[in-house]
Amino acid sequence: MREKLDRRKKYTRKVLKESLIALLADGKPLSGITVKAICERADINRSTFYMHFSDPYDLLNHIESEIIEDLIAYLNTYRFTVEEESQKMTQKLLEYIAENQFLFQTLLVKNKDPAFEKRLMEIARRFMMSAVPHMNKVNSRYLSTFVVSGAIHVIKDWLANEMDLPPEKMAALINHFANYPRLH
Repeated sequence: MREKLDRRKKYTRKVLKESLIALLADGKPLSGITVKAICERADINRSTFYMHFSDPYDLLNHIESEIIEDLIAYLNTYRFTVEEESQKMTQKLLEYIAENQFLFQTLLVKNKDPAFEKRLMEIARRFMMSAVPHMNKVNSRYLSTFVVSGAIHVIKDWLANEMDLPPEKMAALINHFANYPRLH
């Protein structure tokens, strides 16, 4: 009996998440999305929604937290030498984004969620700072902020342009831009 409830709970959360993302993808701002609209799209009643989430903001926060946890776990499965770390880690990040294209296009490009963007930046900074062990902490923090901010905006542009280059080429470009800021 417990397994059946867990499956039902997982299904309910899944359709609620999909419904919110679909509404955001349709161009509705989060502030304009009601619990009623989410429930109608998910074909679930409002009391069921409130058993899982307090409001659309809580639901979006839950979605973003799951993405962040999944992304960290995904990136932690890869280990590279210091020399190859930056480009390979960027490529793995871009591959993950490509696998979840609709979700990232919705949250970063269409919805332009600054909180989600900031969370992504923190993950990228953490991985980047571990790849630059020879630099002092303050310089490393500022360098990573500079590089990651630019990289996030390049990734958003890449998403907005339907990922017109494969992840490995984008990773090489981002790495090149980060290491050689003058255009050649």
